[in-house]
Amino acid sequence: MENVRVRFAPSPTGGLHIGGVRTALFNYLFAKKHKGEFILRIEDTDQGRFVEGAEDYILETLKWCQIEPDESPKHGGDFAPYRQSERTEIYRKYANQLIENGRAYYAFDTPKELEEMRERLTAAKVIKPQYNTVTRSTMRNSLTLSEEEVKKRIESGEPYVVRIKVPKDEEIRLKDLIRGWVKVNSEDIDDKVLMKSDGMPTYHLANVVDDHLMKITHVIRGEEWLPSAPLHVLLYQFLDWEETMPQFAHLPLILKPDGNGKLSKRAADKAGFPIFPLNWADKESNETAIGFKETGFLPEALINFLAFLGWNPGTEQEIFSLEELIEAFSIERINKAGTKFDFDKAKWFNQQYIKSTSSSVFAEDLRSELAEKHSITCDPVISKQIIDLLKERVTFAEEFLDASLVLFQHPTEYDEGVRNKKWNDEAPIALKLFSDKLERASIESPEQVKDLFWHTLESNGYKPGQFMQTLRFVLTGKGSGPDLMTMIQIMGSKKSSERINYSITLLSNNN
Repeated sequence: MENVRVRFAPSPTGGLHIGGVRTALFNYLFAKKHKGEFILRIEDTDQGRFVEGAEDYILETLKWCQIEPDESPKHGGDFAPYRQSERTEIYRKYANQLIENGRAYYAFDTPKELEEMRERLTAAKVIKPQYNTVTRSTMRNSLTLSEEEVKKRIESGEPYVVRIKVPKDEEIRLKDLIRGWVKVNSEDIDDKVLMKSDGMPTYHLANVVDDHLMKITHVIRGEEWLPSAPLHVLLYQFLDWEETMPQFAHLPLILKPDGNGKLSKRAADKAGFPIFPLNWADKESNETAIGFKETGFLPEALINFLAFLGWNPGTEQEIFSLEELIEAFSIERINKAGTKFDFDKAKWFNQQYIKSTSSSVFAEDLRSELAEKHSITCDPVISKQIIDLLKERVTFAEEFLDASLVLFQHPTEYDEGVRNKKWNDEAPIALKLFSDKLERASIESPEQVKDLFWHTLESNGYKPGQFMQTLRFVLTGKGSGPDLMTMIQIMGSKKSSERINYSITLLSNNN
């Protein structure tokens, strides 16, 4: 496959939904698999819904996700401009061509007239009341008005739109790379608006013109655009571009966790998980939403998770680097059916990536947060050891801070269940023996701590295994947690001894 060019074409009408990121990812993987180009095009023709900051947000998201485009409004390219609002004259040219060739027409109908038409059709029990091959003959357009009247109306500045002239009773076919052949009768397609009264094109005209001029070879987009695909095929035919028409692939929907309907922001908010990749703040509506990044996700984990929403490699492997995803990806392995959004699975991916990431990546952030939020000074070597200790037990990187405080602060609460079960007359005596030995010891490894604990208790007639949880209890106030001997080694002999003595005194006085 040569000269593959794909595009991700979002509208800057708000924060980029995680489903949009999945679409961008699949386009990126396909392009890179075939040594092609991944293009970002901003489809901002709907100026009424334009949201300030949305375009920058899209670019920042793709950069954080490590799937940056080869061409975009920011990166430039041979087919600039990449914002549709800067290409209006191009679209006007092709709209005029369609009119001249009898493939489109002017329509002067007012919103009131359009509503009256729909009401008449509804009253006549027409299932789909729309502007089509039948109703166009009853409306005010260049098909029912004289050429002179049309010219007069345009010159007077009367508002109008340009509509495609859908042929009567023709089969329109396209082969979708995921769904196979799609066949639609033209009677089921209405005469969509191609150019709006404000002079801006609709998505239908703009995306077809841009895909052709930008030499897009494959259109990989969401399933919601599948009903529009036959109309786009017609436009390729009407503009004599059928031979260079891109191949289509419509991705399956991302469903709510219960599988009941398409995933939405409302559903995500209700379930308590993010739906935007980065924090999103809408200046106009004051809408704010936390992102996956700020929740604590690593970009590699999010990308790995999203890749499995509707695609599978055909193997048991689940953890993929971006390079491995590129190598394994194929459109043939994309599912037709919708895929459930499983946030627990997303968290599992994040856990795996935290475990496999070098501790030094998180260590400096931990040091900074300890100093800034708790006035705790932590040696670089110690901070790395803390990350090593906690990596198996956290889901998000932000959990390292709270989980590490037990190594620097005395317990403020003690688990009553463990206390009732483990704190007896022998406990303070046995642990004080170990504390005294520990205070004077030089400890360099968890194994040394364990040997010292075992030898001290056994030599004094105690069974060490009976006091392991009690030792954790006096050190942390809890009955479970990270490796206990490693914790003591990190805390150091003297601080660990102090902690044990502190808890023994407190617990004994409270008996």
